[in-house]
Amino acid sequence: MTIANPIDTRADGFTLSDQDFEAIADFAHKHFGLAMSSSKKPLVSSRLARRLRKLNYTDFKSYLKELNGPNADAERSELLSLLTTNVTQFFREPHHFDTLRDDVLPPLLEKARRGDRVRIWSAGCSNGQEPYTIAMVLKELCPDVEKLDVKILGTDIDPVVVRKASSARYSADELSQIPQKYSGYYKIEGQDGAIRDDLRALLTFGVLNLIEPFPFKGKFDAIFCRNVAIYFDTPTQQNVWHAFQRSLNPGGYLFIGHSERMSGPAASALQTVGITTYLNSPAGGNT
Repeated sequence: MTIANPIDTRADGFTLSDQDFEAIADFAHKHFGLAMSSSKKPLVSSRLARRLRKLNYTDFKSYLKELNGPNADAERSELLSLLTTNVTQFFREPHHFDTLRDDVLPPLLEKARRGDRVRIWSAGCSNGQEPYTIAMVLKELCPDVEKLDVKILGTDIDPVVVRKASSARYSADELSQIPQKYSGYYKIEGQDGAIRDDLRALLTFGVLNLIEPFPFKGKFDAIFCRNVAIYFDTPTQQNVWHAFQRSLNPGGYLFIGHSERMSGPAASALQTVGITTYLNSPAGGNT
């Protein structure tokens, strides 16, 4: 990565040189798929300086050595959390869930009632609001959905947010984002609350890096990956879109974020059917 107009960035007594920034940016791209231009340098310097102080490091080079050490998994997760922002809420971009309720789920539930499996993936699930929203929509349409072979997978590269999602516990403010008609799907306990156990039973959570080969044998009927690819450069985005398209059943749906654009090999097999909503070729179309 080449940075024009080199500048030293100082934050809290630390100096992030151009060389150190390039090393951090290269590390983030290699391990997380993140694309960081030189405009991100002040932000990176500010966020990492606080981390260096907490760990009693005196410079960024020492921290980089730690990141490349043999037992660096935990610190790499910390770095990822510092470099990204987990902005999410229940029923975010609600028209996607209208499409899920009205177009996607009815035929899938009919399929499930015939004994077939249905799988939905929330990729980049953050703190879990997205997959729990999917579960609420499912439960509304099919109150006995737990009797069918219907499951939701939530994954994120960050183990910290995956643990939060697995706990199914949220603040009262977070739960207030849920429309009133779904209020029966959670309970408030003091200053926070929890998603109901029968909804939690529909979900499985795990840590997964989208720039690595997906480990799944089966395919999905719908994939949500919204506001994740904005952190990737164009080639990485196209690789991820292609991997999603190949992971969808024929006629499966892909939902992406409003600021994201479909491109690359997957675009030839994915038909636009709504705002940032795509239908995989019913003929198969695994390009």
